[in-house]
Amino acid sequence: MTILIIIAVVVVLGIWAVSIYNRLVKLRNNRENAFADIDVQLKQRHDLIPQLVSTVKGYAAHEKETLDRVISARNGAVNARSIDDKIAAENVLSSALAGLRVTLEAYPDLKANQNFMQLQEEISDVENKLAASRRYFNSATRELNTSVESFPANLLAGMFGFKKEVMFDLGEQRQTLEQAPEIKF
Repeated sequence: MTILIIIAVVVVLGIWAVSIYNRLVKLRNNRENAFADIDVQLKQRHDLIPQLVSTVKGYAAHEKETLDRVISARNGAVNARSIDDKIAAENVLSSALAGLRVTLEAYPDLKANQNFMQLQEEISDVENKLAASRRYFNSATRELNTSVESFPANLLAGMFGFKKEVMFDLGEQRQTLEQAPEIKF
């Protein structure tokens, strides 16, 4: 009789451990899938940036340093491999694009150019989709992190290599982006 109780307890503990492990795997895969969605938007963003820079070069030839920073940041973002590296590189790229937006304010004729306007609309659309993808990624990351840090899942998480993961945040650009944009007519 005691052997049956011991076997039953071991079976219940085994089922419990398997269910926790499977939940952690599901959450990790959900996070990776969420980043794959971000990757799609980043690829589109990276493809549009050279077109935007080319269009701007025609109008702002003497703004070479700003344009070079954008291209350099874009290349760094394209070449980043790990999720953490991509997050850091994209933060640098977002900062460079913010600098480009400030530079563009000095060129009212450029803003009237049809090609430029179309590119701006496409980039704006990609940025909006990217923001939505980042929110979903951060939600998936938060859910994984909560499970990895919560008892009793944290007992198994460490054993199987699950760890707290990094969110996709604004990093150093937070202060710049928290300011409302200046609208001029």
